[in-house]
Amino acid sequence: MKKFNFIMLVARGKSIFKWLSPGIGIKRWIGLSSLGVILIVTGALFFRYAEEYFINKILDVIVILSGIIILILGFKRMAQSLIGAIVPSSRSDVLVDILYQRRQLGRGARIAVVGGGTGLSVLLSGLKEYTSNITAIVTVADDGGSSGRLRQQFDILPPGDIRNCLVALADASTLMRELFQFRFEKGSELAGHSFGNLFITVMTRLTGDFEKAIKETSKVLALRGQVIPSTLNNVILVAQHQNGSITEGEDKIPKARISIERVFLKPEHPEATPEAIKAIEDADIIVLGPGSLYTSIIPNLLVKDITDALGSAKATKVYVCNIMTQPGETDSFSASAHVKNLVAHSHPRVLDYCIVNTGVIPSSILKRYESEGALPVLSDRKSIENMGYRVILEDIVSITDNVVRHDPLKLARIIMGFIEEL
Repeated sequence: MKKFNFIMLVARGKSIFKWLSPGIGIKRWIGLSSLGVILIVTGALFFRYAEEYFINKILDVIVILSGIIILILGFKRMAQSLIGAIVPSSRSDVLVDILYQRRQLGRGARIAVVGGGTGLSVLLSGLKEYTSNITAIVTVADDGGSSGRLRQQFDILPPGDIRNCLVALADASTLMRELFQFRFEKGSELAGHSFGNLFITVMTRLTGDFEKAIKETSKVLALRGQVIPSTLNNVILVAQHQNGSITEGEDKIPKARISIERVFLKPEHPEATPEAIKAIEDADIIVLGPGSLYTSIIPNLLVKDITDALGSAKATKVYVCNIMTQPGETDSFSASAHVKNLVAHSHPRVLDYCIVNTGVIPSSILKRYESEGALPVLSDRKSIENMGYRVILEDIVSITDNVVRHDPLKLARIIMGFIEEL
């Protein structure tokens, strides 16, 4: 045991002496800082024991002040050398961003966001400008496109919605975010797959655990927050339609184009992810949506432990209603119909507020959506208030590439405004 301790001591000594190796660029600043300490200590000792002559006291004070200035200068230069080595392209504005993220955003509100799809990732991109204490609780019922293929071939949970949220919260470079969203074109076996989905799949195979793969991917993307699946069970979303027919599979439900009576999961009692429950319990604000009502938001609420946690949570709970209806899913739904079906599948206490868009959508965009069977969601405020919920009417629409989306920054500002009411 003593021999082992001696070896460890020698190893630590070697690590310390590495700081004095040529080329690191900090020896001079260590020496300068040491000189500052020596001057401070020397000045303090002479000040204490010097004879009671005014001139001696002045000289001692000058020595002490000189030592302090030299010490500060040495530490400053040493910090600049270290940061320059870690972040070679660092400029003053970059360093300010780093400090702001680590200090200010780290003290921001704790927000849990529940949902999936593009709507959730849009909201996250806005919220991360205000806080890094964000937890995205994401559905794993997706079975279409790249996610569905990987789910079948490798028996893993669908990575698509998870990937979108990871990229939305990423603090990595633009190139890295674009890399994770890169989708292979037709003409190859990888056609339709995104690089991010493949990366998460490979990480799952390497680590043997989907949840651990997400955490490792989060490190690569330097997330401002965390992304957690609502359950780690391999669930299938099932819809029972108003005509009594059944459709299995998240991707097939909207394509059936039959009014939905209810949706449920198979198996019907999946276990919630413990981290998701903790995030809900610790949150200051909980946000449901935006996103597809039946295929992105409600699947999370069908995990009983999550609904129970939401019902008993002390946080302010906000539902962000969709701007447009979705063909085959919420045809002709008003805002109150969204709320009614959300509550019917979960618990009356899963929300306190409902945010509804009042922004105007250009007629040219509306015509295109109408040709696809989608209409603006009617903001029937009174009906929602009669259900016992408060309504916030705001212009939160954004048109990007002729697609109607929620404006991430406007929406984030409204949500962060609830902090003042806590």
